[in-house]
Amino acid sequence: MKISEFLKHNYRHFNAAALIDAAEGYKAHLDHGGKMMVTLAGAMSTAELGISLAEMIRQDKVQIISCTGANLEEDVFNLVAHDYYERVPNYRELTPADEQALLERHMNRVTDTCIPEMEAMRRIENVILEEWVKADQANEAYFPHEFFYKILLSGKLDASFQIDPKNSWLLEAAKKNLPIIVPGWEDSTLGNMFAGHVISGDVKKVHTVRTGIEYMMFLAEWYTKNATEESKIGFFQIGGGIAGDFPICVVPMLHQDLQRTNVPLWGYFCQVSDSTTSYGSYSGAVPNEKITWGKLGQDTPKFIIESDATIVAPLIFAIVLDQ
Repeated sequence: MKISEFLKHNYRHFNAAALIDAAEGYKAHLDHGGKMMVTLAGAMSTAELGISLAEMIRQDKVQIISCTGANLEEDVFNLVAHDYYERVPNYRELTPADEQALLERHMNRVTDTCIPEMEAMRRIENVILEEWVKADQANEAYFPHEFFYKILLSGKLDASFQIDPKNSWLLEAAKKNLPIIVPGWEDSTLGNMFAGHVISGDVKKVHTVRTGIEYMMFLAEWYTKNATEESKIGFFQIGGGIAGDFPICVVPMLHQDLQRTNVPLWGYFCQVSDSTTSYGSYSGAVPNEKITWGKLGQDTPKFIIESDATIVAPLIFAIVLDQ
């Protein structure tokens, strides 16, 4: 039995049924000529979502991505340093002394997984710094994801790959030159490193790396060009936070601030999150709240799956891919 057949047979109620409905809605949106944005919050790259997301990109099931700076870089960290990662299955039982011991070994913990600073973060820093300095000296500026595309497509890292490169979602995105939005990139390890290199004078101009405002401007033009009544843009949100909050606002900005009233609303919406609905929680808000902000319409297909995205997202992708 295929994965998708198993899911459709067994997942019949509650969050399980919402998973099926959302996946079928995703497929229907694409089948009717729509495009899809996928947004990545949390630590989905360290959770190795690339195993399924890379295939989604290869098969043109994703047309644009919004992600945190952490997800952007952590897919590449995993690509070049996977053998040095350590899993800590008993992470809930760690004492402060245990955590200090990890720090002293330069092992940065993300839940049950430790990212090795020297083999992952510093290795990428050394390679990407060359691109920062080169662009700075040439008085050029690029988005954060464009610098990653440069180092991935240059071949400089090929000898360091420690996973099958087909499981790196960012490498697949680079091959297709997929548009990526990275709001708040400065809130990332490499964002901090870039700030340090500007402070120390290695990079002279802080705007060598383009900003979040420029990302919104880019997204506004991309959305205006690509969103039509015949080909609406869907919004598949994994987790909450800025990766989803930032790009979804492009529609009310286009309508209310730029008066582009002929631009359609988002044509599909799904959020996979374990954030519960509570007072003032945007990540836990039901999709209908977004109608009041001019992001979704009354008739927009809307789905919310209150569950763990590390479990749910690969299953939805399996249905979309008919696996």
